[in-house]
Amino acid sequence: MFKDIKYIRRLTGLIGLLSMIFSAFLLPPLLVSWWYHDGEFSHLLDSMLVMLLLGLLLWFPVRNEQGALRRRDGFLIVVLFWTLLSVLAAVPLILALHTSFVDSLFEAVSGFTTTGATVLVGLDKMQPSILFYRQELQWVGGMGLVVFALALLPMLGIGGVALYRAELPGPVKDEKMMPSLYKGVRVLWLIYVGLTVACAVAYWLLGMNVFDAVAHSLATVSTGGFSTHDDSIGYFHSAAIDNCVVVFMLLGAVNFSVHYLVLNSGDWRQYFRNMEVKTFLLFVAVIVAVETAGLWFEGTYRGVLPSLHYALFEGVSVITSTGFGIADFSVWPLFMPVLLLFAGFVGGCGGSTAGGLKVMRVLVLGRLAWREVRQLIHPKAVLPVMLEGRAIPELLLQSMLGFFSIYIVTFVVLMLAMMAVGESQVTAFSATATCINNIGPGLGEVATNFASISPAGKMLAVAAMLLGRLEIYTLLVLLTPAFWRG
Repeated sequence: MFKDIKYIRRLTGLIGLLSMIFSAFLLPPLLVSWWYHDGEFSHLLDSMLVMLLLGLLLWFPVRNEQGALRRRDGFLIVVLFWTLLSVLAAVPLILALHTSFVDSLFEAVSGFTTTGATVLVGLDKMQPSILFYRQELQWVGGMGLVVFALALLPMLGIGGVALYRAELPGPVKDEKMMPSLYKGVRVLWLIYVGLTVACAVAYWLLGMNVFDAVAHSLATVSTGGFSTHDDSIGYFHSAAIDNCVVVFMLLGAVNFSVHYLVLNSGDWRQYFRNMEVKTFLLFVAVIVAVETAGLWFEGTYRGVLPSLHYALFEGVSVITSTGFGIADFSVWPLFMPVLLLFAGFVGGCGGSTAGGLKVMRVLVLGRLAWREVRQLIHPKAVLPVMLEGRAIPELLLQSMLGFFSIYIVTFVVLMLAMMAVGESQVTAFSATATCINNIGPGLGEVATNFASISPAGKMLAVAAMLLGRLEIYTLLVLLTPAFWRG
């Protein structure tokens, strides 16, 4: 694979180009620092120059290299770039907050993977530019910077289909929304930006100041969950804001191709004609109903409506892998905290910014399991797994079953490793679950933040967040000898 020097030069150049693109995202935090005079301008400027110069050093010597990227190249570039970017994204946090490298890397990866777990406390007293930088990390990671770059790469003569397939979240990565890949990516980002603007305006109209409205919109549509306050959305003490957050968390967790169909047709009923979206909304409704009943029965909150309010917000927040909070669900009675964490394994729709296994995979796996039950009764019958009137190919079924198996095995290995470095069973389970599903809050010591976790535990959490965001295969494929022999 690496015998072709031109191949290596193309990879190096593309990584450098993407690094330069990311450096431009430090301009908004720089403007925030200048506006608020918070003293972080020089730290942010130094960080931007480091990213820009590193990217320039990688790209400029090989700027004239041409050639199409193969599918396997996409996996390598995505992994290399996310690893490099995570390290670079930690630099502003190290300079501004004087945190350790491990803590800064954890915070950067949590932001970029839209997990929302944090090691930081005292957010209400933190510099506005650093708070905005954290929020922006989640917004960039929500749709994926590589997918964003695809909107620019055609102008530079660089192909990108391989990157698209390696980066775009969801179970059906080869399914294109439009005949033109680049047009499709641009439309996705226009929808993403449009939802963010609408979210910010709604927050502002409901009482947030401009800074909080913009900052929280970045973390809502990306289903990231970072906040500018230690009390998260609970800081605002507003039922109207809470309900607005719920709406935009759900929109962020819906397949963006369905958003496109709705906009293109002008028919909002498209949302309820899509099998995955219908299943997703039904799943949310069932979890919220169970949580509401439990809270009301146990008398945690006074009355059904308050119980519904808290169950709805926390349920949607966890299922969409956003991680915002208006209450500490880890202290809820009975089985309810664990039920929420397990619901987070399902996550949102494929092709959305949410984490988890994705609803489509769970739906198909459920139908596959039911087919096996029926096959026991009719062993000679041919029983295809159907979805929206179409038989799902056996190869795709095997792929989804394989993904589910490796997902669970990876979870168990990481959880055991967490316990091996000294974390309790509850903390190890919830920390691994919340990181691999990109949720944010957990149980035990990580109910509110990861500050008390050991450095080794934090690095395991970093690995879990990256594996979950890149859907495991993208990283694990690099460990196979066949990949490097190709």
